[in-house]
Amino acid sequence: MKSTTIHILNNSSHRDGAIYKRYWGDYLMDMNDRNETVSELEKLYNGPCYPDEENCMRHMPSPMIQIFSLRLAKTPVNSGTIQLYGYMAARDDMDGLLNYIFNRSRDNPLIMEQGSHMEMIGPKRGIVMLSDVLMEFDMKIKTGEKEEHDLQLIDGVGHLSPRMSPRPFPLRFNGTCGAVDMCLAFVECGMEATIEVVISEVQRAFHLSLSSFVSVTEELKEFQLFHGTIGELVTKRYAVAVPMETIMHLKFKVGEKGSAHYCSFNSQQHGCVHRQIKLDMATILVKVTVLEAY
Repeated sequence: MKSTTIHILNNSSHRDGAIYKRYWGDYLMDMNDRNETVSELEKLYNGPCYPDEENCMRHMPSPMIQIFSLRLAKTPVNSGTIQLYGYMAARDDMDGLLNYIFNRSRDNPLIMEQGSHMEMIGPKRGIVMLSDVLMEFDMKIKTGEKEEHDLQLIDGVGHLSPRMSPRPFPLRFNGTCGAVDMCLAFVECGMEATIEVVISEVQRAFHLSLSSFVSVTEELKEFQLFHGTIGELVTKRYAVAVPMETIMHLKFKVGEKGSAHYCSFNSQQHGCVHRQIKLDMATILVKVTVLEAY
């Protein structure tokens, strides 16, 4: 599928500081506020369920965005690996704060090749689309010892409209030294699901791939949550947007060529389900909690 290119707003670059001088009143966002959002949508609401948890009228479904992947589409480096750092974050109407999708410091860059997918760290909570959502980004390629010699991959702020497609589609972020592709979809009646994975009783190091499947407009879309080596106790937490009354699927693949393990969860209001998978090398405990978004 051909990528749609996001429009980068005028006077939104970090490199020259224009983002901090521009008036952002049209979006009700304060770009000088560099605080990170809270970890769960529920913490943004005042008071408990009304009138009660079983018949809750306070936390109703809401339009949301689900981001499936980030991919390094183009770089000036023709072959070999690069060291990528910087961030990409969403700002929505819930609090206007930074909700990081990707965030790496210059001292801890992501080493990767062109065309590869980036390991996302978020979003920290569900991205709610009551109006336009701003995507803020500042990514660089490390080239030497001094930051001033690094290449600016992408830089600026773009906005996502509620008129975006409900089907997963690629969105391109173009920059002076390359491009990043994001795969995302609009979830009209979405709920936030938090997936918490605890890997314990680790007997020996092993490779683990963790993916989730979400049904969007009758299309089952897989996206990767984790891909790497486990050598000790690990706790991972993920926030995803799921349509009402759908089934979530998680896939665990142990080893590069190992067998896959699956578990499924029903996205019911205020639901909480646990699953435990015992392997020879470790125990994997999964907890999925669903909260209707607004």
